[in-house]
Amino acid sequence: MLPASLNNEDGMSTIEYAMGSIAAAALAAVLYTVITGGDVVDAIRGIILDALNSGPGA
Repeated sequence: MLPASLNNEDGMSTIEYAMGSIAAAALAAVLYTVITGGDVVDAIRGIILDALNSGPGA
């Protein structure tokens, strides 16, 4: 049996929420950096142009 002082979980949800928010913000920053990079934009543009240039009869 744990002592009452070790079994007290007050504040645990707050720190877990804060850590989750920090992790989500860090992931968003990484994804933003990747998506706005030139290579990704060029690749997406190429995919869209290929799709537009190859119609149903191609």
